[in-house]
Amino acid sequence: MDRIFSGIQPSGEIHIGNYVGAIRNWVKLIDHYDCIYCVVDYHAITVEYDVALMQKRILETATILVACGLTPERCIVSVQSHIPEHTELAWIFNCVTPVGELERMTQFKEKGRRHRHNVNVGLLDYPVLQAADILIYKAGYVPVGEDQVQHVEFSREIARKFNARFGKTFPEPQVILSEAPRILGTDGSAKMSKSLNNAIGLLDPPEVIWEKLRTAATCEHRQRRIDPGHPEHCNIFTMHQAFSKPDQIAFVDEQCRTAGIGCIECKEILFKNMREELVPIQTRVQEINGKPGYLIDVLRSGAARCKAIATEVMDEVRQKIGIKPAWLSP
Repeated sequence: MDRIFSGIQPSGEIHIGNYVGAIRNWVKLIDHYDCIYCVVDYHAITVEYDVALMQKRILETATILVACGLTPERCIVSVQSHIPEHTELAWIFNCVTPVGELERMTQFKEKGRRHRHNVNVGLLDYPVLQAADILIYKAGYVPVGEDQVQHVEFSREIARKFNARFGKTFPEPQVILSEAPRILGTDGSAKMSKSLNNAIGLLDPPEVIWEKLRTAATCEHRQRRIDPGHPEHCNIFTMHQAFSKPDQIAFVDEQCRTAGIGCIECKEILFKNMREELVPIQTRVQEINGKPGYLIDVLRSGAARCKAIATEVMDEVRQKIGIKPAWLSP
């Protein structure tokens, strides 16, 4: 089967935006592709972080991936730093990448503005490492949101540059865009983020999720229960599109527009549907946490399976660029 690669940073609490926008889609893809999903910890150190919490976050992120259905029987789950070939290939790609192209990357400009006190080389070089993450496995497809499309296009460009200079080696990976609706934070205006205190965590207990939903922003045009709403402008309705069944979505749409139900009733329906999907995941997380050796075995197996692929690809790359002497060959 065609191979897919995608990664997620262990940068904090996994929220429903991450789940709907990425993880749930990854689970659907494993029936149709040879999938490798990675906790990309090296990407997470390009900004300031709590060193003492990093290992905990890596393991928590991997646990959630497995609990959501990305089990080792169906795909590979690994940690980026456990396969050193990622960074070795990134160095080689650095040598075919013009600095000017990196400086034009949209995310570098945005992160540079947010982290003015720490604009390090890693922030600039992030797309090169991301290209290495993908191409070390010769992945043909990368499932991403719209904000990552430029980086996948950049990976294609690096593959073309390497192939033109050293001979055909890497495929040019294609984007698989998520069809999931983009969920904003509970404030209804900014991207969901723990740092903005507007996120609904995937592992939040039901009472916490309800409190966050109860106070979440709705359609700004609807001030009273009797006012007709505009679901297309309401972040709660977007959440319905992610968690509710088609007939329920149609019901909420019609009832909101005609003031047949109020915002609290709308949120109650959403809360019920979110619970139905999230509680089983939370239960599986608890089961995995009760068997800590299981997750370690998953990650060790994932690293071994990834390394088997990466070692072969790097052997080819070293030969292509002329740094592997003949006497090192088997």
